[in-house]
Amino acid sequence: MHRITEVKVLANYRLHLAFNDGVCGTVDLSEMVGKGVFALWRDYRAFEQVRIGSSGELVWSDQIDLCPDSLYLKVTGKKPEEIFPKLAREPMNSETLYCSPAAFADPPIE
Repeated sequence: MHRITEVKVLANYRLHLAFNDGVCGTVDLSEMVGKGVFALWRDYRAFEQVRIGSSGELVWSDQIDLCPDSLYLKVTGKKPEEIFPKLAREPMNSETLYCSPAAFADPPIE
């Protein structure tokens, strides 16, 4: 899991972030403004109140928190499988795809 170690508020709902592995970059959150819980950000001063939470996430009071891993993906442009190798699927073979109809039949009643 990645942790945010620094956050700097930039103009137009952008944030410059630094992560615990040395990666730094900017995310644009402007598309979220006004939608659902992000209505809070209509007041730009509320957006500027961002802080880093105890798990390395971004938080705005007790109303909004953003996962550091999702922000890491935005900053790096990587796919989830690239930072979480277990998400990568192994190729399926014909034995995986075939299941006989008998496998779904009701067991005989004795």
